[in-house]
Amino acid sequence: MIDIHTHILPGIDDGSRNFDESLKILQGLAEKDVTHVILTPHYVTSSAYASPRSTNLKLYRQLQKRVDEASINITLYLGNEIYIDHNISDLLKKGKISPLADGNYILVELPMSGEFADFEDILLSLKYEGWKVILAHPERYHTYHEDYKKLYNLTEQGILLQCNLGSIIGQYGRHSKKVLKKLAKEKLIFCFGSDTHRVRDFSEITKAQQKLLRYYTTSELKELLEDNPKRIINDI
Repeated sequence: MIDIHTHILPGIDDGSRNFDESLKILQGLAEKDVTHVILTPHYVTSSAYASPRSTNLKLYRQLQKRVDEASINITLYLGNEIYIDHNISDLLKKGKISPLADGNYILVELPMSGEFADFEDILLSLKYEGWKVILAHPERYHTYHEDYKKLYNLTEQGILLQCNLGSIIGQYGRHSKKVLKKLAKEKLIFCFGSDTHRVRDFSEITKAQQKLLRYYTTSELKELLEDNPKRIINDI
């Protein structure tokens, strides 16, 4: 598996608190056959979670060095989970935030409850600028609990959907699980991620993958866990 959504960069958001915890998580992911990980710390403008790319790069390089020294068979890449904002384009152009694996894919997050005015316009504007926009865990947003078919409009216009593996086993509640099942049945998901923040978050990866085989063939699931994430890393 290639995991494109994690919070393992230490000490800068609500994820891993230090390098030791990051290494423990990465060792666990490697044992679950994860081979590549994109580090996607939150970026929320004017908040405590607004660590700049320059800081993230230093931490990323230090973490990769420690991973190599510990002989953990995982390759790391840098990105951000970017909270929806009118200034995303400028922040990308100025190098304040990171696209996924330094390519043209970006991971964008919406409010969990309520709606951000004009968010669809922002996402589509980014797409028209040339960014390949991935919406993080759409099954978790309350607005889609009420009507998941709202996501059709986004996917038809080229917005990609990344769902969390834990949703299929109820990690985020029954509503998220229900929406994910519907998205899986209709083949609307581009890829999956672990959204790992703590050691406990990835413990059921294998169980989740097995449950997804109710909705996908083995080759279809491989596309979502490996092939499409590889497109992100290779920027194709």
